[in-house]
Amino acid sequence: MANGLSYGAPTELETRLAKKITEFMPGIDKVRMTNSGTEAVMTAIRLARGVSGRNKIVKFTGTYHGHADNLLVKAGSGGLTLGMPDSAGVTANAVADTLTASFNSRDEVEQLFAQWGKAIAAVIIEPIAGNMGFIRAEPAFLHFLREICDVHHSLLIFDEVMTGFRVAAGGAQALVKVRPDITTLGKVIGGGMPVGALGGSKEIMDYLAPLGPVYQAGTLSGNPIAMVSGLAVLEQISEISDFYQQLAECSAKLTFGLQTLGADYGFPVVTDSAGAMLGFFFTEQERVTNLAEAQKSDIKRFRQFFHKMLELGVYLPPSMYEACFIS
Repeated sequence: MANGLSYGAPTELETRLAKKITEFMPGIDKVRMTNSGTEAVMTAIRLARGVSGRNKIVKFTGTYHGHADNLLVKAGSGGLTLGMPDSAGVTANAVADTLTASFNSRDEVEQLFAQWGKAIAAVIIEPIAGNMGFIRAEPAFLHFLREICDVHHSLLIFDEVMTGFRVAAGGAQALVKVRPDITTLGKVIGGGMPVGALGGSKEIMDYLAPLGPVYQAGTLSGNPIAMVSGLAVLEQISEISDFYQQLAECSAKLTFGLQTLGADYGFPVVTDSAGAMLGFFFTEQERVTNLAEAQKSDIKRFRQFFHKMLELGVYLPPSMYEACFIS
């Protein structure tokens, strides 16, 4: 699709990277490049509203979708770490159409659709949350979201800025076998360089200008450095048949080790991993499925553990609410 430069034709590099993304992710027919994951999500929300002719968006408490005003409602990531999940400077009007539910709560989503179903443009979710700690959306819950969106003619958006090409070749959606209407991706597709993208079916993506009425632009979208870097990464991944199996085995070994050490030293720890992504909570709970449960974890113990690991030369994410990645 067009980059941000006066709707000029996509460059050869953009086209090659877009084709590579569609090879990995069957749910994507067309790709639009952006400058960041935040921009990708902003455009996905606008696109969903343009396609549906509706205004309201459903998001989940503790998830993070970038720093756009209408998504900084009960958000994860830095907001949770700093104890300010709702940002100053965001007006009431900006978030008036943002509805929230607890992660993995079917009942709360059903209640929102019962009240607002005809006004809901889309549901957006991290299929594996990485901004309130590593917490999976249960596969049955994601299938439920697909079904309820279909019934109410709303769009389902998977924010795979963090999980895309990190947990599996086809993203988290490949693991749970749920096809969203729109997928957002981030710096992973640029080998860590500043880049983002959104993709979906041809029918939906053709609503974006210049073919459709939904505007999007960005002077540096699809910049050649990010495109070359992304191509290099995805081409190398293509050449290693068991690449994601190796990553998953390394992550599983690390999380198993953390659990074993926790048992040996008498402190409870819950862990989970997928591909190169993993997380842990110092908690006596058997599992953690949402933000409320994550907040019951022992943050004092996490801080002690973080600083001790730092002294030993291991730099973990400096927040209990951030997922870990291995390289």
